[in-house]
Amino acid sequence: MKTTINRILRELYRIDPDLREQEDALKKVIQKLMDEKPDAFMDSVFEKKLKDQLLAAFSSRQRRKKSGLLALVTGSTFRWTAGLASAACLLFFVAIQFKVDNLHLSGKDSQQFPGLQAPMAKAGEAQDSPESKPDLGDRLSQSQKPGTGGKPSATPLSAVSAPYAQAGEAVLSPEFTPSVNKDLFTDGSIPASAPEEEGGRLRKEVKSEVRGAADSPAEIATEKRVDGAALASADFNTEGYDRIRENAFEETLKEPLSTFSIDVDTASYANVRRFLTGGSLPYPDAVRIEEMINYFDYEYAGPKGSDPINLETELSTCPWNANHLLLRVGLQAKRIAEKDIPPGNLVFLIDVSGSMSDENKLPLLKKSMKQLVAKMRQEDRIAIVVYAGSAGLVLPSTTGDRKSVINEAIDRLESGGSTAGGEGILLAYETAKKGYIAKGNNRVIIASDGDFNVGPSSDGELVRMIEEKRKEGVFLTVLGFGMGNYKDSKMQSLADSGNGNYAYIDSLAEAQKVLVKQMTGTLFTIAKDVKIQIEFNPAVVGEYRLLGYENRMLASRDFADDTKDAGELGAGTSVTALYELIPADGASGRGDLRYQNSTVSQGAMSKDELMLIKFRYKKPDSDTSLLIERPIPLMVTELKKTTDNYRFAAAVAEWGLLLRDSEFKGTATFAQVEELARGSRGSDQDGWRAEFIRLVGLSKSLSR
Repeated sequence: MKTTINRILRELYRIDPDLREQEDALKKVIQKLMDEKPDAFMDSVFEKKLKDQLLAAFSSRQRRKKSGLLALVTGSTFRWTAGLASAACLLFFVAIQFKVDNLHLSGKDSQQFPGLQAPMAKAGEAQDSPESKPDLGDRLSQSQKPGTGGKPSATPLSAVSAPYAQAGEAVLSPEFTPSVNKDLFTDGSIPASAPEEEGGRLRKEVKSEVRGAADSPAEIATEKRVDGAALASADFNTEGYDRIRENAFEETLKEPLSTFSIDVDTASYANVRRFLTGGSLPYPDAVRIEEMINYFDYEYAGPKGSDPINLETELSTCPWNANHLLLRVGLQAKRIAEKDIPPGNLVFLIDVSGSMSDENKLPLLKKSMKQLVAKMRQEDRIAIVVYAGSAGLVLPSTTGDRKSVINEAIDRLESGGSTAGGEGILLAYETAKKGYIAKGNNRVIIASDGDFNVGPSSDGELVRMIEEKRKEGVFLTVLGFGMGNYKDSKMQSLADSGNGNYAYIDSLAEAQKVLVKQMTGTLFTIAKDVKIQIEFNPAVVGEYRLLGYENRMLASRDFADDTKDAGELGAGTSVTALYELIPADGASGRGDLRYQNSTVSQGAMSKDELMLIKFRYKKPDSDTSLLIERPIPLMVTELKKTTDNYRFAAAVAEWGLLLRDSEFKGTATFAQVEELARGSRGSDQDGWRAEFIRLVGLSKSLSR
């Protein structure tokens, strides 16, 4: 609760810095309000109304007029009495907020339900029978306990939602979860003209202090970076990111092997772009360097023969430390022509909870899905499962040539209610198994802001569920949407645990990139559990450091262990990893140990090799890995003579070090990043590298 109060105060101070003088009075009013309504869910609409009320009463304009709540609070006992009366007005607003649960919906408003406006019995066949269902307002009234003054019982809203049916059956009745007329909130706020009983839209969600937990990574980051971390468009920020502890330098003689799982996720780059275009620097833990590097296509040479992967390396001087070397390791997956892509069995699992109502969430998702549908073939199939309070099958598995039917189902999607993510995941995998295509692309695609808070919602429960389901041969893609309450850490853990990939969709252009232009790489896996292990030659490399991949590091023994999960590689996808190397001073081994003495073999000295690189992968339908290994000769190229791919990847990495304010950033500067990127832009047909250069300029201005 203290965290929530402090968050509200910070937002008020940004609007009117003079309010700091009245902090004690403000705290007392907010505390009084929250004590009276401990179950209040502080959603964006509620907080906006609250802040407007406080500003109206406490603003400097009101102080100059010697009227309003401030003049009463700072004076005599009489003034305090009047001040509390004003607080009571705020409490009355809260009561109005919660009265929505007792509304008897009728006429037009009775049709405003999230998930679907009408159920579907079969693909393309609408089935409207609201008269056969009891009025939801009546059902809620029946759940009230006598003697409580009309207050609803604690029965969760999902308890009166229609349970999901089997594939092909009508599942979402018009009582799925209530929602007030969405036209009242087209700008995300309550119009002044809206009736009190309609204006108090509330997502009836389980009370959750997690959103304002003082130890959440986002809250900690906000405390540290009040100047820019909160997005201008967000009312408050409870985003969640896992803590990143950067890889340190390892001594080659102590740790000769570097082992990690590949990562083809791109979410971090798009998320960082969202922060910067919103006018603020990203949280340091939102910056995952490997995802930023791998956002870009490097057009490496494809594999030859039967191998699905090709490997290439390049070594030059490290741009941010002239005494070090920078090694680029690139993997290129086999490219497949669009006409040769195996048929897809896609099941979209869509979050239609109240937190998805913003324009950059469910509305953007619906537009994104239609772009994918436009590219689907007759042999492809798509199903849609939604979750909000309970899970339901909106569209049974439907062939890709029935585009109007699919788009109609997409158009019906509406947001509202609480989030039962775990129940939805189970139904989605069940649907994918029923429509399973042998040797096809069987995949569940989760689209959400990650804010699961009802049902099996802990990270551990959801991850275990996903890990169990991946054994069924169904892959996973996670698409993140939105801001303010975005749970990056949860979305990332789901993708990593489910043989999947993870992207963040911040615009329609990004949706086109992920779901249309890169559809084969994003949605068709050609190699799974791909692991890389490098043994550096200690005669050449004294110390090494892998940039990024912190949450993908593996123990050396895990490399040959086929039970250990690793990353998946889609058709045509490239993966890039960078190592910063400290050259060895000589070939002498350690002499400071009592019981052993590490030495460099003469073979290593004479071969003039930089390293031995090995990678393992499994075919999509196999549980046994295959091994490829290759010695890499020592060959250092002058930086200005390296390939565009090398210099551009180095520029992205250096930018990430600056955004993270990394202890390893050396002499890195935004000016140097711009110079490297401008000189390595290449053909850039899609303009992604040009956009990167613009973002570097934005971050440079925000960092001043």
